Amino acid sequence: MPATTLPPTKVFARYDGGPPSLAPLALDLLSAQRETWDQLAAGVASLATVRVREIRCDGYSVNLQFNPGRIVSTSAKVDAATIRERRCFLCIENLPLPQQGILYRDTFLVLCNPAPIFLGHYTVSHVEHRPQRLDGNLLAFLMLARDFSPKFTVFYNGPKCGASAPDHLHFQVSPSGEIPIERLAVLAEHQRTVFDEEGIRVSRLGGVGRAVILVEGDDTDGIAAVLTNLMDRMKAVLGDEGEAKVNILCAYDDGRWRLIIFPRGRHRPEAFFREGDNRVMISPAAVDIGGLVITPLERDFLRTDAALIRQIFAEVSVSDQQLDEILGAA
Repeated sequence: MPATTLPPTKVFARYDGGPPSLAPLALDLLSAQRETWDQLAAGVASLATVRVREIRCDGYSVNLQFNPGRIVSTSAKVDAATIRERRCFLCIENLPLPQQGILYRDTFLVLCNPAPIFLGHYTVSHVEHRPQRLDGNLLAFLMLARDFSPKFTVFYNGPKCGASAPDHLHFQVSPSGEIPIERLAVLAEHQRTVFDEEGIRVSRLGGVGRAVILVEGDDTDGIAAVLTNLMDRMKAVLGDEGEAKVNILCAYDDGRWRLIIFPRGRHRPEAFFREGDNRVMISPAAVDIGGLVITPLERDFLRTDAALIRQIFAEVSVSDQQLDEILGAA
């Protein structure tokens, strides 16, 4: 749907570039939508009852969040048949009647997420129905991070590892620093430099229990080229059809981008597919693999321990050998 044909009732405001940044406008949207959209108001209110507990692993820790409101996203069926048969919940014509958004550069609609993980959780949905795919949308991803900076981080879930709408291009936005890996990634003790030339630095993170690549730099085209190369390498090493399985956090601060990249071996761990009470409803996307693990069921919140976290991270991440191969051509 071209932006020019968007129903005016769906457009809270427009953003075509700053300053000021997109962040204050997004906060205005959240404030207004809480007054006019009951579902969002209830979702935000539920954050006051969310419980969090820390699990210490080997050299790092993760936070578990008991958040019943995330059950739909965590358990979402994303097979091709299910996707074909359901209405796309990100298409403009299917949005709830009270929902409005910020029209971003005539291409995306910034929407408040009605089942938030954080206070200030947004979905940035393309105005047209097109597949979830980073190729061809890298610059939009980087610009979103810059326009939301420095108060917010933008993240991407690939169509085969966490995107609950793999048929509709979208990003998500969280308050900066809320995902634990963001705080670990800046510590020199975890960084192992692989490449550092022409203002672009590529590192792998050590001692964090899963495969993580860090890309930093101030050159837009350089960052995009490195990320494109890494995605191609992931696809080649893992033999993926379509886009490589990946989750990415992207932040911009003090003139530099920081991308935290999680190459994925699989979408969901073995525990997710167990039967009955043995099933563990944890389905890692960017937030979870980033160290804020969402458990919509209380029993999983109470029984998940360090051993299970280590197992889940190992199952859904690429192996050390695969990471070596991916980074070999960084």
